[in-house]
Amino acid sequence: MNAKNKALIVIMSLALAAGVATSASAATHPRRAEVNARLANQNKRIRTEVKEGDLTHAQAQDLRAEDRGIRAQERFDASKDGGHITKAEDHTLNQEENGVSKQIGK
Repeated sequence: MNAKNKALIVIMSLALAAGVATSASAATHPRRAEVNARLANQNKRIRTEVKEGDLTHAQAQDLRAEDRGIRAQERFDASKDGGHITKAEDHTLNQEENGVSKQIGK
């Protein structure tokens, strides 16, 4: 293996390690963890409601799409502030989650 290939492997390894460290630290931010835990819980509730016959598969698909939108917004918000979300962004995301939650519990 020549020096050029070795250097390329080292650079790629460092870039990968930096990316993993960044995503791991961002995911442990308390506000992000709260938002993501709620989304996971809502997905579980949706599965339960479908299983019990309280939601159709089409309704579940729509609710999951709304949750994916909330998750995308959370990721976007975090990307602007080094992996963190502000209190205001957290509040907005929680309001959006409350809306989906009410639709699940009908």
